[in-house]
Amino acid sequence: QFPFGRRLPCDIYWHGVSFHDNNIFSGQVNKFPGMMETVRKITLSRAMRTMQDLFPLEYNFYPRSWILPEELPLFVAEVRVMKDSDPSWKPTFIVKPDGGCQGDGIYLIKDPSDIRLTGSIQSRPAVVQEYICKPLLVDKLKFDIRLYVLLKSLEPLEIYIAKDGLSRFCTEPYQEPTLKNLHQVFMHLTNYSLNIHSENFVHSDSVNTGSKRTFSSILCRLSSRGADVKKLWSDIISLVIKTIIALTPELKVYYQSDIPAGKPGPTCFQILGFDILLMKNLKPMLLEVNANPSMRIEHEQELSPGVFENVPSPVDEEVKVAVIRDTLRLGDPQKKKRRDTQDSSLRAVGASCISWGMKDKQHKHHSPKLSLKLKFYLKPGSCPSLEQVPGSSEALLDAEPEAAGLPSLCLKQVFPKYAKQFNYLRLVERVAALFIRFLGVKGTTKLGPTGFRTFIRNCKLSNSSFSMAAVDILYIDITRRWNSVGIDHRESGMCLQAFVEAFFCLAQRKYKSVPLHKQVLSLLELCECHLAALDEKRLLWGCG
Repeated sequence: QFPFGRRLPCDIYWHGVSFHDNNIFSGQVNKFPGMMETVRKITLSRAMRTMQDLFPLEYNFYPRSWILPEELPLFVAEVRVMKDSDPSWKPTFIVKPDGGCQGDGIYLIKDPSDIRLTGSIQSRPAVVQEYICKPLLVDKLKFDIRLYVLLKSLEPLEIYIAKDGLSRFCTEPYQEPTLKNLHQVFMHLTNYSLNIHSENFVHSDSVNTGSKRTFSSILCRLSSRGADVKKLWSDIISLVIKTIIALTPELKVYYQSDIPAGKPGPTCFQILGFDILLMKNLKPMLLEVNANPSMRIEHEQELSPGVFENVPSPVDEEVKVAVIRDTLRLGDPQKKKRRDTQDSSLRAVGASCISWGMKDKQHKHHSPKLSLKLKFYLKPGSCPSLEQVPGSSEALLDAEPEAAGLPSLCLKQVFPKYAKQFNYLRLVERVAALFIRFLGVKGTTKLGPTGFRTFIRNCKLSNSSFSMAAVDILYIDITRRWNSVGIDHRESGMCLQAFVEAFFCLAQRKYKSVPLHKQVLSLLELCECHLAALDEKRLLWGCG
């Protein structure tokens, strides 16, 4: 661990909280720039809403959401309309503070008038969502699933999902929300950090019982009841891929800002925690995405009043050790070197000491959640340092890892493996590529008025009915509105979300009477065609 930074280069840098070092020029970093900002509840809700506008059926796994305080009037109006159209509709809503974690500040309401405006909602914005009233129950208890997802690369996009996860249970039998039980957090909220304080919380040495279990134990139970577990896994994989596709545009803007193309810099990867709720019909619903999922494999146990000790948690150890171990195996910096030599060999990573740059300069109150005793299941007698094992590294790693003393990978690649099924959804990513192209200044995340005008001009989008003066008005109106609700005022200009809104407006203006995703696709193809022709001309001029 290097709490004050490290000067010597490392193969892998493992940050405690976020990507926050501008002095890394090589190796790999376990965080993406901007990931914490991108998965915040408000930013995630906006990204999912954009995708729901384009592909409503494909993104129906995310609850209907409103952003407070800016959309409070809209929330009130839409709920009133829905109640008028269906008097039998008795909704429940859940309010989640934007920057909250571990269940902090979450509460349930039955009516928009119940929102707690007396608090500092202006200074602490929130998301309000439709509460899922009919979850799948096990032992009469509500539970959610924490799945670990490895985003190994943005370009090209590469996603892995752990084959097992955690099921975290409430500690009071579930009842549908009523005015009498709305406040019962141990019944409605699945957060481990809340339920651990319940007198009904059960720590278990078995992965099949207790208040925290493996997801695989739940799947076995469902399978024994005749549930289609394969379809459930397929739906979860689809949910994960679609969510990453929704987050990728924003991440790419942050990435080019912190690690500009053409300059030396590290590559990034990150383990994300996906919190998923299963409905009674086994439809998975996304609750949120955690940029810094806990990797603790122990819990505190009170021996006597005020005296605690750390006790191993077999359930956490079974799932989390495998995720960390295989993330390091997939990111093995020696793998490429071995692939490039005929006498390739496999690194066996030691059980007791792995050396990487551990940095946590900021956020001292967030200790790096790596209390893992990494178990790499080496053969008896093997040294805890780097050991050379003869044989093909790729074959050993991917096909016969047991031959190297390691279990098979717990991380399953889902993208680009299933890219053909999902590439049509990546429209906003292509819009973000246009945005990045016209940013002009490296290291910025906002588009100035000159850059926007250049985009319009190069893509030949202005004409007699849409003058450059109208272009300027569009830029000013949309930018001003987004800047009024944004939290980052360090830069002036048009953010990516504002550019996406402007692009959608242009697409709807130019292509009428077709669905929005077809309008956006048509405008994208037009812009990309004009820019490709322009690049070709510039290349010819350069050669000439």
